[in-house]
Amino acid sequence: MNSLAGFAPYLVLIAAGFLPNEVWRMLGILVAHGLDESSELVVWVRAVATALLAGVVAKIILFPPGGLADVHLALRLLAIAVGFAAFLLMRRSVLAGVLAGEAVLILGAWLAG
Repeated sequence: MNSLAGFAPYLVLIAAGFLPNEVWRMLGILVAHGLDESSELVVWVRAVATALLAGVVAKIILFPPGGLADVHLALRLLAIAVGFAAFLLMRRSVLAGVLAGEAVLILGAWLAG
């Protein structure tokens, strides 16, 4: 029984975080299947989603939670700038941007002690 207790937080994350979101994602796929990507509605929804994501990222950078609060603001801003530059240089690759930004953030925090 004790061996399963270590998995309890992960099971809660899956049950409370992942599964409810997956239902909405699948419904979104079904509903959006026939929509034209260049329609005004889809363009507007994409713009709102992008703005919301940008707002969340800005909030995390300017008012960091937890351990990120120990990282200096200049380093957090540098990581965002490097990540964005990598995103653009690697032909709009989100993976390249995230990896580059994370590398700068982790290396900078490690060097700062």
